[in-house]
Amino acid sequence: MFKSILVTLSIGVAVLLVANPSALAKATAGGHPKEQVVSIEVTSAGFVPAQIKAKPMQPMKLVVTRTTDRTCVKEIVIKDFGIDKPLPLNQPIEITLTPSKPGQIRYACAMNMVAGVISVE
Repeated sequence: MFKSILVTLSIGVAVLLVANPSALAKATAGGHPKEQVVSIEVTSAGFVPAQIKAKPMQPMKLVVTRTTDRTCVKEIVIKDFGIDKPLPLNQPIEITLTPSKPGQIRYACAMNMVAGVISVE
């Protein structure tokens, strides 16, 4: 009896996965979109890269490393997300965010002079 129930359940799950292949990806990923990881370096030229592409509702992890003292960029500010993080020299700082809708998200130094943009499409 138990064996026949187990076989029936297994067949049911297999049928669902064949009918909806993306269900397997969601089931194995916990139903959450994969996190996009972007490395940003702060150089004497500013934020590199200064343009990043993202998708709505896809979590992002920015890994920001300041590699020079010859810049005013000593912290990163992302006003749309209330983020203001110091950037110690040669130490990667992780910032996690999830853009909710298409548009542009600006990131900048504390003085708002050196900046970059996340284009959410």
